Amino acid sequence: MSQPRGKRTSGTGRQDAALLTPYLVGPDGQLFGDPMPALDETSFQVDNTSEAYYNSPYYTQHENDILAIPVPAPTAPLELESVIGADFLAPIVNGNKISFHVVGDTGASESSAITTEASVADAMAAALVAAPPADAPAFFFHLGDVIYNFGEAQYYYDQFYEPFRAYDRPIFAIPGNHDGEVTYINGGSTPDVPTLQAFIANFCTPAPARPASAGGLVRTTMTQPGVYFTLDAPFVSIIGLYTNVLEGPGVLTDQGGMYPTLTGDAQYGWLVSELERLKPQRTALDRAVILACHHPPASADTVHGGSTGLSQDLDRAFAEAGLWPDVILSGHAHVYQRFTRTVNGKAMPYIVAGSGGHARSVPLGETAGEAPRTWNDFTLEVGPVLEFGYLTVTVDMRTPTAPLLTIAFSAPSDPAAADSVSVNLN
Repeated sequence: MSQPRGKRTSGTGRQDAALLTPYLVGPDGQLFGDPMPALDETSFQVDNTSEAYYNSPYYTQHENDILAIPVPAPTAPLELESVIGADFLAPIVNGNKISFHVVGDTGASESSAITTEASVADAMAAALVAAPPADAPAFFFHLGDVIYNFGEAQYYYDQFYEPFRAYDRPIFAIPGNHDGEVTYINGGSTPDVPTLQAFIANFCTPAPARPASAGGLVRTTMTQPGVYFTLDAPFVSIIGLYTNVLEGPGVLTDQGGMYPTLTGDAQYGWLVSELERLKPQRTALDRAVILACHHPPASADTVHGGSTGLSQDLDRAFAEAGLWPDVILSGHAHVYQRFTRTVNGKAMPYIVAGSGGHARSVPLGETAGEAPRTWNDFTLEVGPVLEFGYLTVTVDMRTPTAPLLTIAFSAPSDPAAADSVSVNLN
């Protein structure tokens, strides 16, 4: 259900008559946007000094380590209704259409990046009130790298809760490599904090709770069933994977013994079972199926390039389950890119959206205007686009014989950078 929790203000802290709408309360007391968001902060409450670790001998020793996932595979998907309530979803269900936001790499690792993260977060928050309830985005699915540089709990306020304080919707997330990385500043053979602990404490709690990291802001923790999980929403399911901690390739399996830490390949088996579970619904045109991962299977840059082993593991899982997703979304590269790949006659968009605001330079290969280019069966259609921005994904079931999945990129600072692609689910 939803109920009033005070007046909404814009990201500038100015009360706006157009924003005076009730704030959401979830069925178990979940809280999302802050009723009275203050001005965007201009400096961190906690200075971020973790970048110095990159120069330590311990980082050199451990930078290529794959880390074991500390939680088991989920036993069930997460239903959006359990987080946001049936009353909120009623206009969406009745209208046969759902929209939501997607982007990754939002964390501002230094004060100079606060404004770029805020520009994306504030634009997404404004989009919630710019459309009728049935058309407004229902949630935000984060593609990872919420916190830089090592997912530390003390940086969650400055990099997550404060920038998204006006975003009055659930924020789901898969971890990026920076969310799972660990430091060994104190020396020894074990990290200072085990991998993914802060991420789990903020996104994977058994029940919604007030996180210490949020300070005085009201957003409660998320109740995701694991660091990888499926979100079942009306008309769409999002399978979110965790592709581990390397700065280079994403890793899903042990790849034939190359990464023995992942012996057993539990996440791969879970992925196949989820695809098999969703196949009848997808075949019946009841829903779209989206796969999300942090590391991109394909990327047209030389710093955060595509992950061949990950791409091959995904292909193997899709073939084993007999279901290829309608779109693959990823982050990691701090740009927007759109590829097309055709497999068995099905053209699938592979979209990289790591443009959520993290400060970046422009390394070799991440330059505008490189499309179109083709590598094997991947064709770069658009990008790399250097503007910060986000995706709005819409699944429109109003025409039963031609349901439509649309992915649109928006850049607050440059409307001309906008891009979109649609997939006819039939």
